[in-house]
Amino acid sequence: MSEPTRRRGRPRSAKDTGGTVQVLDRALDMLDLLAAHPGLTLSEVAERMEQSPSTVHRLLHSLAARGMVESDPATQAWNIGPATFRLGSAFMRRSGIVERARPILQALMKHTGETANLGILNGDAVLFVSQAETQETIRAFFPPGTRSPLHASGIGKALLAFGRPEILRGYLDGPGLTRFTDRTLTTPDALSEDMARIRARGFSFDDEEKSRGMRCIAAPVFDLTGEAIAGVSVSGPTHRIGHEHVKTLGAVVAAAAAELSAAMGG
Repeated sequence: MSEPTRRRGRPRSAKDTGGTVQVLDRALDMLDLLAAHPGLTLSEVAERMEQSPSTVHRLLHSLAARGMVESDPATQAWNIGPATFRLGSAFMRRSGIVERARPILQALMKHTGETANLGILNGDAVLFVSQAETQETIRAFFPPGTRSPLHASGIGKALLAFGRPEILRGYLDGPGLTRFTDRTLTTPDALSEDMARIRARGFSFDDEEKSRGMRCIAAPVFDLTGEAIAGVSVSGPTHRIGHEHVKTLGAVVAAAAAELSAAMGG
């Protein structure tokens, strides 16, 4: 009698939930955690992830073998490893927008005296991918890799206003608009009204909506199809970015965004 034919497919040991492999999800969650909170010990990682220390130990050492995380022998603290930089660099090279934006951001920072930023749409948030930081003592700081909510950031609101209508519609129909300060726009009507103002003047204005004492002015960057693929902004403290400066700075930021759009074929 011949042996029964073995069924092909996924190994039985691969447990998944909703189409995702649990162990992979945990590893990625661990990378997100260490990126946001560097220097955690194994026990702290286990506590925050609500996993057993033995499970976390196996995951950390598997990631360490690939250079994704690394530990400090003296403190036993864990941090993101050099392999993540290589992955991030590959992402940055994908479109070339970071390289093309660099001189434009530098010029924008020198012209305005404020930190200039480049961000792209990343799910329901803005992902900051490049920055030209001012040398002022008090300044805004959004290092590459930082994410910010769309409704409470200059670049986020610019992308919502000039992006595909379904993106804004999905955001307005979402679970709710988180309040960060007393100036955050937390209702669909208030955000929709702001979208109309942004489209009319060509730039967005974050008036202490994410962080008290900080303002941001942003404009969209378009590709050759006319789609808003990124945003350029300047951000700084309220005592330097007064309401009387918004119109002038808005024109400067919009011009920088238009220059980058042209460089991208937009």
